[in-house]
Amino acid sequence: MKINYIIWIAAAAVLGFAVSAIFAGQLGLPRNFYLIPYFLLTSTLLYAYVRVNQIRVLEIIKHNWYWGLIGGAVLCAFTVWNVLSQPASARPEGARLIFDILYSGVLYGTMDALLLSVLPVHAVWMAFSDTPLNQSLAGKILIGLIAFTASLLVTTAYHLGYPEYHSAAMRGPVIGNGAMTLGYLVTGNPIAAVFSHIGMHIAGVLHGAATVTQLPPHYLP
Repeated sequence: MKINYIIWIAAAAVLGFAVSAIFAGQLGLPRNFYLIPYFLLTSTLLYAYVRVNQIRVLEIIKHNWYWGLIGGAVLCAFTVWNVLSQPASARPEGARLIFDILYSGVLYGTMDALLLSVLPVHAVWMAFSDTPLNQSLAGKILIGLIAFTASLLVTTAYHLGYPEYHSAAMRGPVIGNGAMTLGYLVTGNPIAAVFSHIGMHIAGVLHGAATVTQLPPHYLP
């Protein structure tokens, strides 16, 4: 087993927790300002992961891309339904709405998906790629379970830094991101996780970011 890939999973968990705990939990930055360090630090980690491990990103995207699109569409329906089941709140109009869709919807959704689902799953697959487990169906299923668990660990660590998830509310992101990670595992393509996460965030912007739990941070008045 390639232990160096497991270290990347730990780094993702530590980084996710540190960013949310410091910039949301301690400093209480408004969402638009909070996302600046989140994007910068997360993208740096992702870039380092790709460069150090010489990941061929285009090959990963092309592999089973059609299943990734189908999986993403199915999961989008699930995540959007969940968003719409929550109380609505006011949303901006005009240019501000377009900005929020791109910033809190597309970019925020993409970063979340890459950090919480794609990196942990890909790292586990790579860690076990040259082991006997990867030679049998049962072994591949076990690797998938380990990858799923790794994603849940990173997801939990990241959301633990937000004060709003210091309760039973943690179940929401764990279940939701777990479903999107499962989509990646089943289809073998990260598009399933990325597209569904983007769809969820855009739905959150349109339904009202002040009340939708999928768009942290939120602060008590």
